[in-house]
Amino acid sequence: MNDSLIWGFSLSASGLPLLRRLLQSGEIDRLASPADGNHWGPGELQALLEANWSTSRAFVAVGACGAITRLIAPQLESKASDPAVVVLDPSGRFAIPLLGGHGAGGEALAQTLAARCQGEAVITGAAHGEGRVALDSFGQAWGWRRNNGPWDALMKAAARGEALEAQHLQGNSRWQELPGLAPGAEAATQRISVGVGADPGCRWHPPSVWLGMGCERNTSLSLLERCCDQLIAQHQIAPEAIAGLASADRKADEPALLALAKQRGWPLRCFSAERLAPVEVPNPSAVVAAELGTASVAEASALLAAGPEATLLAEKQISRAEAGEQGAATAALALAASQWAPHRGQLHLIGSGPGRLDLLTPDAKAALSQSCVWVGYGLYLDLLEPLRRPDQLRSDGQLTQERERCRQALRLACEGQTVSLVSSGDSGIYGMAGLALELWLELDPLDRPGFEVHPGISALQVAAARAGAPLMHDFCTISLSDRLTPWEVIEKRLVAAAAGDFVVALYNPRSKGRDWQLERAQQLLLAGRPASTPVVLARQLGRPEEQVTLHELGGLPIEQVDMLTLVLIGNSSSRAEDGRMVTPRGYPGAELQ
Repeated sequence: MNDSLIWGFSLSASGLPLLRRLLQSGEIDRLASPADGNHWGPGELQALLEANWSTSRAFVAVGACGAITRLIAPQLESKASDPAVVVLDPSGRFAIPLLGGHGAGGEALAQTLAARCQGEAVITGAAHGEGRVALDSFGQAWGWRRNNGPWDALMKAAARGEALEAQHLQGNSRWQELPGLAPGAEAATQRISVGVGADPGCRWHPPSVWLGMGCERNTSLSLLERCCDQLIAQHQIAPEAIAGLASADRKADEPALLALAKQRGWPLRCFSAERLAPVEVPNPSAVVAAELGTASVAEASALLAAGPEATLLAEKQISRAEAGEQGAATAALALAASQWAPHRGQLHLIGSGPGRLDLLTPDAKAALSQSCVWVGYGLYLDLLEPLRRPDQLRSDGQLTQERERCRQALRLACEGQTVSLVSSGDSGIYGMAGLALELWLELDPLDRPGFEVHPGISALQVAAARAGAPLMHDFCTISLSDRLTPWEVIEKRLVAAAAGDFVVALYNPRSKGRDWQLERAQQLLLAGRPASTPVVLARQLGRPEEQVTLHELGGLPIEQVDMLTLVLIGNSSSRAEDGRMVTPRGYPGAELQ
């Protein structure tokens, strides 16, 4: 159900524009509309629901809660199988999870829709109201699958305030940092655990186990099913903990392997003999080496697929054909160091804007809402803190440790988690997007999680808006930090900007350790424009301490500038008047089109 469709429908034509926007942004997968384009005919909506109810992840409905409740009532079966239903009003001001708030992800979907629509999620569940983690749904953003344990009893006990024991066995252990989930609670009446083993209690299963498999050509599907099921049962591994299926690339078109992967909902990873051959395994085969160019398929492919520092959980087991079958197969299990499921992970590059929440884009808000971990410099995360829920972790980093933050966020996403990596302004302008993308591109294509850059409002744009209209003609941005760029290169760019008469925005203009570069930039720009050229100093943009002042290039108060300041320098035609700076769209004598 997690990979199935999210449908959108409206009870009236007034809700269709909102649903079309949500379809365009990817929040819903398919829009259902009446046959005549405006009004649903008798039984049309009921037929749609009946045909798609059991195979859909969720329905997003625009209309009155009462009418939609009556509409879906005949389809209701159980909490375990029903999809989520989220109700919106036509303007998107409110998103209400009507059905499947926890297990089906209705609350999470409502929060994402509300962020996208600049509205409000109306969550009435006890866990949300009391600031507790929703125990039966929080693991989805971590890439986990839930077992069929007594979750109702657990949730009712948590609502009564009973003590809870939280047990970590496998997977990413940082979930224990969430409120109320510290391990070893005394006098606990209920237990929740995270691990790969089968368990009758309430357990989330991280994607920590990969199944490696080799087989003869045209081996029967029933043989492969029996082979993997016996191995999983023998080692008491929960099927929900299997992240995927691995083999050799020579088997990438094997019909039974493809059918098994599709049947179980497992991705199929296939490796070349060159990648498999160097992997040390306990049971190499000379016969396999002669045939495929590698002495191991099942064990080696499982270890490769399970990511860095994986270990063999179950050595290869051989299964042979029984009556009515043909072929033979080997299977092995590998355990990831933590968890490893890049196909489930998502890395969002967030441009948080200048800091004010009302300047954060709906696109960025929606991505933050979906993420289980926010990674970023502490100051930037502080500014977003009012948006963070109890089920979301923050991982603070130091200002100069950009590479470490990128590696951490990417590793979490490779583990199967949904992660936001936060930059101020726009992450693609002197932010984290470039470095994160370089590291992402270094990965094997099949080890790459989803990667999406969400634009933000840059300090350049906010400074220009505060000052008036200084960017009406060609402009450029230059960072004066020589930490990553040699000063000789920066100086060449300043000379070129002066010669080209660009409006210039200077980022990272001055710090305690770099106190001379701004003065040198001033000298270079004065060579190409008058001393009376207007300059904007914009400090702490979008924050309570914001200051925006106008100056002249020849008398620039350099000592007032720090790393929290953006310096915006006009070109030869820019002027300041009545406290505003303007750059005409054309030079004197030019004709505006």
